Amino acid sequence: MKKLLSGALALALCASLTGCGGGNSDDKVLKIGASVTPHAEILNNIKPDLEEMGYTVEIVEFSDYVKPNTALEDGELDANYFQHNQYLDEWNDKNGTSLVSAGDVHFEPMGIYSDKYTSLDELEEGQHVIIGIPNDATNGGRALQLLASKGLFELDEDLGITATPKDIGDSKYDIEIVEMNAETVPVNLADMDLGVVNGNNALNAKVLDKIIVTEDAGGVAQQFANVIAVRDGDQDSQKIKDLMSVLKSQKTIDFINETYDGIVVPFFTVE
Repeated sequence: MKKLLSGALALALCASLTGCGGGNSDDKVLKIGASVTPHAEILNNIKPDLEEMGYTVEIVEFSDYVKPNTALEDGELDANYFQHNQYLDEWNDKNGTSLVSAGDVHFEPMGIYSDKYTSLDELEEGQHVIIGIPNDATNGGRALQLLASKGLFELDEDLGITATPKDIGDSKYDIEIVEMNAETVPVNLADMDLGVVNGNNALNAKVLDKIIVTEDAGGVAQQFANVIAVRDGDQDSQKIKDLMSVLKSQKTIDFINETYDGIVVPFFTVE
């Protein structure tokens, strides 16, 4: 009985360490959470390349901005791909987590969309203008700065993405700001005059034909680059390094440029 028990313990210890010389099977499994568009599409484009390297790749699609981070923090995912740097920082601050970026991949210019107008010049002075913006702090502040830069109202630039509707200054319009989940803004355009929409949500809702103007990528790209997020420490693991090397490739650049017509912009170069 003692010999059998000792053998069982040895086998358990062997499996928990190195798989008895065969390597941990989890090292060749990549489970990545992603927004449907464009993130999951970009990952699916390079999935065959990872499989050729011996990886089993599972891409889990999410439709919200909360579950991908909770699933990553809980160990259900190896990585996720749906958020920009600022949102990741805000998430960590609010939730006491330490998720980190393994690298920037692309940038999605935020845009002003409308179901009623084709130009901001069509708005009349004194008009009551209902504007939908994302209700999370980073995207909400970013949306307000975009609206201010296009002359909808005055707003202190120094506030950056910390701006809230309470910070709105003078305007030649009667502005009403409606805050809602970012993914719901484009599907509710009929109920507002303008909506400020993230690129991925515009793609998901198929409202690209309703865009009026976008933000200047040069001023905000560094802050709002979309990243591969992992648990702190995992960015140095071999499988995450392999993921990033395959993802940040000319194949990805070509796919993004050919598929998204400027709504998604690669945020890396290949030497």
